[in-house]
Amino acid sequence: MTSPAPATRTFRVGIAGCGAISRNHLESFKALDNVQLVGVCDVDADRARATAVAWDIPNALTSVDELLALDVDIISVCTPHPTHEEVVLKAAAAGVNVLCEKPIATRLESAERMVAACEEAGVQLGVLFQRRFWPASQKIREAIDDGTLGRAIMAQCSVMLHRAPDYYNRDAWRGTWDSDGGGVLMSQAVHQIDLLQWYLGDVAEVYGKVNTYLHGDYIEVEDSATAVITFTAGAMATLEASTAVSPNLGIQLRITGETGASASLTEFPEGSDGRLDLWAVGERIVVEPVHPEGVEPNVDLSAINGQLIPFHKLQVQDFVQSLESGTEPAITGKDALKSLRILLAVYESSRTGQPVRFAPVDPAHQAIPGLRDREKVAG
Repeated sequence: MTSPAPATRTFRVGIAGCGAISRNHLESFKALDNVQLVGVCDVDADRARATAVAWDIPNALTSVDELLALDVDIISVCTPHPTHEEVVLKAAAAGVNVLCEKPIATRLESAERMVAACEEAGVQLGVLFQRRFWPASQKIREAIDDGTLGRAIMAQCSVMLHRAPDYYNRDAWRGTWDSDGGGVLMSQAVHQIDLLQWYLGDVAEVYGKVNTYLHGDYIEVEDSATAVITFTAGAMATLEASTAVSPNLGIQLRITGETGASASLTEFPEGSDGRLDLWAVGERIVVEPVHPEGVEPNVDLSAINGQLIPFHKLQVQDFVQSLESGTEPAITGKDALKSLRILLAVYESSRTGQPVRFAPVDPAHQAIPGLRDREKVAG
């Protein structure tokens, strides 16, 4: 008689922060059979209690220390951006695995301390970039890897979004450098910056500009940005991002590979499933139909977050499975450091008027032979 298979481990989970995005984490963990949600915490005791009641969670707390005292295996960080470091460092010190909302932090030093602390403690640090889990995003990655696109050489990324004044005014921490860490780059376009570096690799140089065109009366950060990004493998990308657009135009990311083939990933309206609206491979171009009946473009943030829940679920499932198997999650803290470095470089470049250089371009992918010499003569 064979022995029964060992029971699947049950992971005790706590949620830090009960703001808007916590719903996505709550639904994602609730969907897993091997997870027990044991507590939530928020500096607003009433909000913590209301969340615990709504989700049938036994403990409503007001501090991360209290949450960690519940002997949790995973803490999910849904607090404002600059507070991520404190939560993660406390979790690491307690030997607790962490799944953190994006951006990982607002300062590079903070993010580096978070990654180092989790490595030293031997716990996993995952960061939420659920758009990588779209089937369309995965198909582009596969097409790069299997040679259909080949090495990505060019990319154009457009993040043209609408945010009304109440988006910034409803939460006091939004729209300030100290509390939000930045504007459209930090809070919205970081997702697409993550995809860019996932597809094109390590960054060599960033040159960018930021400005505030529409929301300047109530925010101190940028509502618009542009950048030219060069990668160590020789690829080049352009980025434009804004929350000053009405109606909302959504998001488009087009990748061209060394085979000459191209693919375009579109999120329109914002929050909808990303789709391949253009697949230009070989002798055929496949174009996804648009919305002939029209759409409601200026979607409320709660609706945007709600439509992303299926992909939050996939990433949360991946994170829990990585703990079961003893492997790294699909998106680690080190991965999240890359997108943070890029967007912070846009701010630095805009401030100084100079490009920010990280690393040289691989000599095999340098500019056309002799081009640099001709540029010197022309200058």
